[in-house]
Amino acid sequence: MKKNIRDYDLNNKRVLIRCDFNVPMKNGEITDDNRIVTSLPTIKYALDNNAKIILFSHLGRVKEEADLAKNDLRPVATRLSELLGKEVKFVPVTRGEELETTVANMNNGDIVLVQNTRYEDLDGKKESKNDEELAKYWASLGDLFINDAFGTLHRAHASNSGLASNLPSGVGLLVEKELKELSRLDNPEKPFVLILGGSKVADKIGVIENLVTKADYILIGGGMAFTFLKAKGINTAKSVIDEENLEFAKKMIDMYPDKIILPIDVNAFEEFNNDANNRYVAITELNENEMGLDIGPNTIEKFTEILKDAKIVFWNGPLGVYEFEKCTTGSKKILETLVNYGVTTILGGGDIVAAAGDLGYKEKVTHASTGGGATLEYMEGKELPGLSCIPESN
Repeated sequence: MKKNIRDYDLNNKRVLIRCDFNVPMKNGEITDDNRIVTSLPTIKYALDNNAKIILFSHLGRVKEEADLAKNDLRPVATRLSELLGKEVKFVPVTRGEELETTVANMNNGDIVLVQNTRYEDLDGKKESKNDEELAKYWASLGDLFINDAFGTLHRAHASNSGLASNLPSGVGLLVEKELKELSRLDNPEKPFVLILGGSKVADKIGVIENLVTKADYILIGGGMAFTFLKAKGINTAKSVIDEENLEFAKKMIDMYPDKIILPIDVNAFEEFNNDANNRYVAITELNENEMGLDIGPNTIEKFTEILKDAKIVFWNGPLGVYEFEKCTTGSKKILETLVNYGVTTILGGGDIVAAAGDLGYKEKVTHASTGGGATLEYMEGKELPGLSCIPESN
């Protein structure tokens, strides 16, 4: 078990907290504040324990000057102030006199948000490459480092690994919760079912290889299903195919024919457009001008028969193009099944969490992870650099 924020005396300490405020923005407005909301328990804990709180986060990618304005963290400071009911002072730079003076003048209970850590990527990717000098500079601003950005644990950046290497450190309450929920999958109750969707097989290879022997079934939908279907010799017409991983798909089908469960019918469209002509059709009867964009009713029934007896489910990737209104049925019906049958369900971050939110099921499942890439790498059994540098609790 890693050290966490509760293991330290925070009174009168300058506590650097790495959050994940990488929220979606449109025209300078936050369109989904979930990542800010999930950071609140750790920030409030530090407040309740009389700390001086200095927050770090990235937002988007910064490759050129034009990226600076659209990835400014000021709107996050504004929203955080609203949620906490107290001022969060925003420092619009990542280093220098203004930042140092602001930190030096903090009182207990003050909160400061530092500008987007990836502003430092404009000059030699100092944040993303874990620049030693930058990490030491940021560490000089605090007495203690808390990593509460679960979604970045699979990265070794100056604002997580770098800070942890230069200060006493621990994880925040969000990271602690994520690790506790995901640890259910280390030795899962049986039957254990894996649901995989999304478009790319490549993103899921490590998960499949690591969990195929643990799982009782792997239900595959979304775009990636068509790579497996083509590997079985089925004509997938215009459906998306991950050509580079056809051999992997074929190998898995050959090795685990009773575990890997594929769609038997789909919602087929003539164009990649919600308003295009569509029909439900058996997977073997796709016309050459059609593409499958969601699983069909017979597949939903087939998946449901397996899932209603499951003890625990890990699900990554939606089963259809959930952004299209006509293609939400598969994901919605399967979410409904899991909730109605009381199956312990862990959603593996990214698009399936977004889909569950849109469909009204995010709060009804057991756990909706805040990390996409980090969750997948955890499920692959990989070491997470942002976590491995945090000391173990005694």
